[in-house]
Amino acid sequence: MLTRRIIPCLDVKDNRVVKGINFLNLRDAGDPVELGARYSDEGADELVFLDITATIRTRKTIVELVERVAENVFIPFTVGGGITTADEIDLLLRAGADKCSINTAAVQNPEILKECAERFGSQCVVLAIDARRTIGKPGHWHVTVKAGSEPTDIDAVQWAIKAEKLGAGEILLTSMDADGTKAGYDIELTRAIADAVTIPVIASGGAGTLESMLEVLEKGQADAVLAASIFHYGEFTVKQVKDYLAQAQMPVRPVK
Repeated sequence: MLTRRIIPCLDVKDNRVVKGINFLNLRDAGDPVELGARYSDEGADELVFLDITATIRTRKTIVELVERVAENVFIPFTVGGGITTADEIDLLLRAGADKCSINTAAVQNPEILKECAERFGSQCVVLAIDARRTIGKPGHWHVTVKAGSEPTDIDAVQWAIKAEKLGAGEILLTSMDADGTKAGYDIELTRAIADAVTIPVIASGGAGTLESMLEVLEKGQADAVLAASIFHYGEFTVKQVKDYLAQAQMPVRPVK
């Protein structure tokens, strides 16, 4: 069985890490470079930095942040938020990012996934899916865009299948219903996506307990768990998560 990854997520707004519930009511959680370096030292396998208010006018600021992170963090990290072109991904990769995640731009123009995979390799291309349960259709979820604020009529499972064929190398799957609630991951959603694709699926949205992380890895068949507030506000450390998972016979990379 492949080693499962523990990935702290840093939502960045105006060069500060913030966290809210369902992407709303944001509160400050610290400096992104300092937090990233701390998680790296604590044994995190990777990091995700999401510029949650990204627009083209703030791109220069994010490039500078990526450069600072690359100088201080020595584990792979993904950058996302507001990316609309392959050239922007090129800029971020050159600044030091290992991968870039795309959401809205890929929904608007799916061919961007193919273009980026051919240009940079699938291993650099992460499709971010922000999914919400479809009312009146149990077992179905639709894709949302623009930081979860705008629904589409795209089925999340079918979108994941299409994205893999186009060249996405990984899926960052966030349950918009569970995000920030600490009530547990959406196991049914995660399992549905994981069963539909062969590329790794990162489960996001709802981390609140050690048990919830184990559950989404076991029952949800996720390849990695992403969490934010439980790490930012000191409820658990990366080591505590890994120790718990190892005791439950879930393969994780040991903390040195």
